[in-house]
Amino acid sequence: MADLRTNYMGIPLRNPLIVGASPMTANLDSIKQIEEMGAGALVTRSLFEEQIQLERFEFDEALHKEDCRNAEMITVSPNIEYLLPHEHLSWVKRAKQAVNIPVIASLNAVNKDTWIEYAKLLEKTGVDALECNLFASPKESQHEGAAIELEQIELIKELVKTISIPISVKLSFSYTNPLNVIERMDAAGASAFVLFNRLFEPDIDAKQETRIYPINLSHATDHRLPLRYAGLLEGTIKADICSSTGISTGEDVAKMILAGATAVQTVSTLLRHKITHIRSLLKELSEWMEVHEYSTLAAFQGTLSRRHSADPWAYTRAQYVKLMMSSPEILSKPSTRKD
Repeated sequence: MADLRTNYMGIPLRNPLIVGASPMTANLDSIKQIEEMGAGALVTRSLFEEQIQLERFEFDEALHKEDCRNAEMITVSPNIEYLLPHEHLSWVKRAKQAVNIPVIASLNAVNKDTWIEYAKLLEKTGVDALECNLFASPKESQHEGAAIELEQIELIKELVKTISIPISVKLSFSYTNPLNVIERMDAAGASAFVLFNRLFEPDIDAKQETRIYPINLSHATDHRLPLRYAGLLEGTIKADICSSTGISTGEDVAKMILAGATAVQTVSTLLRHKITHIRSLLKELSEWMEVHEYSTLAAFQGTLSRRHSADPWAYTRAQYVKLMMSSPEILSKPSTRKD
């Protein structure tokens, strides 16, 4: 029987399948089911800067709404320590206690002080690691891309110095040179990179002339971008690579490991097919390994990365050149893969 065990950020996992931050990891019943179905680990639903600031505003407003009524009432609640959002922190702690698989907290902040403060608070919940969801959405055109990158790299350095649990960095692909950014964050001390985050994509209902906010689930072919970067990065950084986006089958998991990933994150396929689909993914991965006579993940991890390829154009322009030189019949042939 295939041995699916691996180590991610120094944390032993029973298999490389991690359920990413989502509504499924925001409920104690569903996270218990995630463990029961066999997942290697889970990432709790993210704590967002907007939540923190909104609750701070509401707390401050409630605390000071009577300040100006008279002198005596000004000191009714002096110097009360701000504890919110205690609900999220309390829930993360309960989630960690509810299951035996590794639990990774997720934080998506903007301000440096918020990152540092809540990284400390999340560490205190007992989680095994912290996933930093770096999603920069600049509001000013004068804010140069290089400055944003430097801020993020300095943040990683500060977080590594501040907390003792491993830190993974979840990135979007919207960098001029993701390889350079990842290399510098690796040097800053990140323990893993989750590639890639799906960006929020709003839409408009033209008939109703209103904004709509659809759930942006990934599709089958979306796995090609994280696969490419896993193949490019394998063996070039110290941190682990966790491939995310478009991972729908056990064969997709095998592809990512062949390219160089240590683990994968999946969400969309579980939202489509329910949490029980975890068993199918792991079964398909095990069957693939048995067919190809691999007893462990380490036996084939990275064997098809750029580093181990005799073709210098692998993962770069090779597919583009081959496509452009293909016959019209090949170009017009429809894909047989289903979502």
